[in-house]
Amino acid sequence: MVLFSMKHFFRIHEYKVLMYRIFLAYLFYMIARFLFFAYNFSLIKINSFTDFLSLSIHGLAFDSTAILYTNLLFILVSILPFYINTKNSFQKILFYLYFTTNLLVYATNFIDFIYYKYTFNRSTRASLDTLENEQNKWLLFSNFIIRYWHVFALFFILCFVWIFLYKKVKITNELRKFNASYILSSILGFLVIGALVVGGIRGDFKKSTRPINMLDASRYVTDASQADFVLNTPFAIIRTWNTNTFKKVQLVDKNTIDSLIVPIKQYQNFPKTKPNVVIFILESFAKEYVGAFNKDMPIPNYKGYAPFVDSLAQHSLIFTKGYANGYKSIHGMSSVLAGIPSFKDAFTSSPYPKQKIESLVSVLKNEGYDTSFFHGAPNGSMGFLGFGNILGFDHYYGKNEYNNDADFDGSWGIWDEPFFQYFNKTISAKKQPFMATLFSVSSHEPYVVPEKYKNKFPKGDNAMHQCIGYTDYALKQFFKVAKKQPWYNNTIFVLVADHDNLIYYQEYGKDQNFHTVPILFFTPSEKFKGVNTDWAQQIDIYPTLLDMIGYEKPFRSWGRSLISEKKVPPFVMRYSSDKYQMMSGNYICTFDGEKAVGFFDKNDKELQHNLIKNRNAEMNVLEQRCKAFLQDYMQRIIDKKLTLDK
Repeated sequence: MVLFSMKHFFRIHEYKVLMYRIFLAYLFYMIARFLFFAYNFSLIKINSFTDFLSLSIHGLAFDSTAILYTNLLFILVSILPFYINTKNSFQKILFYLYFTTNLLVYATNFIDFIYYKYTFNRSTRASLDTLENEQNKWLLFSNFIIRYWHVFALFFILCFVWIFLYKKVKITNELRKFNASYILSSILGFLVIGALVVGGIRGDFKKSTRPINMLDASRYVTDASQADFVLNTPFAIIRTWNTNTFKKVQLVDKNTIDSLIVPIKQYQNFPKTKPNVVIFILESFAKEYVGAFNKDMPIPNYKGYAPFVDSLAQHSLIFTKGYANGYKSIHGMSSVLAGIPSFKDAFTSSPYPKQKIESLVSVLKNEGYDTSFFHGAPNGSMGFLGFGNILGFDHYYGKNEYNNDADFDGSWGIWDEPFFQYFNKTISAKKQPFMATLFSVSSHEPYVVPEKYKNKFPKGDNAMHQCIGYTDYALKQFFKVAKKQPWYNNTIFVLVADHDNLIYYQEYGKDQNFHTVPILFFTPSEKFKGVNTDWAQQIDIYPTLLDMIGYEKPFRSWGRSLISEKKVPPFVMRYSSDKYQMMSGNYICTFDGEKAVGFFDKNDKELQHNLIKNRNAEMNVLEQRCKAFLQDYMQRIIDKKLTLDK
């Protein structure tokens, strides 16, 4: 007769092993958090070991959500009374289930070791959507592996150690009696473990009205960047997987919107003209890299890497306080051409981009312009072709139309220099007036230049610097040839970056300097010239160009003309550190979607001193403008009122 102890009836050993296996997940998530900090320590401001430890402990709540979501099936299969739970074959099934789910999800943490340097946010579901239109995913992935081999090495080493530790504690095969005691103890275990899992997924065991979300990470920080240390990437993806952040809000009345935002613009400041419009949206060409935009920045021994843009700036109208209205390339396209910013999620990956959109493209088409978009990557890359079709471009010119793979960079697309010359040749054959936009390719990871220019450009202090030098040189060669064309003198040129990239100077690691970009308008006649230090943003380019050409009809725009707007003061509206931010006048307002949660002096670059307890009249108006902007933005997008005929 076989004797059974109480521990067999109550499956105590099984539950201990289950706890050990879940504990391993917590351990490796914490290791990933420490590695994330090691890779991005210059961007995440943690001033003491005490703060480091405290933030790590707060991170456990977010780890719990990610780990327990990932392991729901594993936990369920482990605790249900199948009678064969301790058999080797059953434990082998659990082993593969555990590591298939955990390692796949765990790997997303390692992506942000590198990707965080570009976005300053943990990756979300929207980050995954950006890969949807890439035709050369495997080529990009292989290049990523080669360049960042150390990240992959760390991942596989940790996987090996994780598997090794998992196998150190085993469940031995035991003879079981499938009786009432076994069933009752299993039910009790199921209820207790189920309660713990539900509480862990929600993030606490209190009677809170909602589970924790990304914003909750900011409750524990003294610097906005610390929230990304508290978070983990699986949590960020899980919490944004089925979320739709495009939701109507009712915060102010229509009169407030019309007076503070003025969503319908109409200018009559210049005589009507029809110059050509040529827009360069320069990949990752951050403000940090361009000397002409950094003369007033408090950066000792500053060096820039774009000498041609510096020279062009001397004859242009430039805005040294310019911001991107998003942090991905497709965000830049919608912001610059359609005046539609992206906040927590991209407008272009929301449920709402497939609608009629009044934009620079549609307005100029109605004025008789030929419109075209150029991007040297495979057609469809970044979603540009799809969104270009929505905007209504007459022509799209990509790698397919270029039709010469000898100039392919091996990763993204055609090298900038030859593609810029192709751009010049193609638009020179067009009838005037034309509007042409080029989105560059080469100033991007994997940070290489053509072999023939290997030692031509300064290597600088990080990998982006020589790439900026190359794209700057490509611009120089474009203008050298373009100025000989008959259309050149009748053209307004715009240079702007889609977003920023690798940071070298600590000044650009401060929250207020995230996503700063150069904004430049050049006319050969130098009609518009000077240095402007007011707040400016990508969504201002669309109304500014219409003002410059003397377009006299009303049009929809959340931006403002940078050259003559009187009704709307200079401002920037963006999403940073998991909050909306509006910068205007003397203050920066941080906004949670319903109300202001912080006010900061415009000189408080790291947003460290919240002045919300000392509100004044200017702050109150700024909060109203935040509410008005967000309300009108959501309503127009959701109700499909992005044109005036709606």
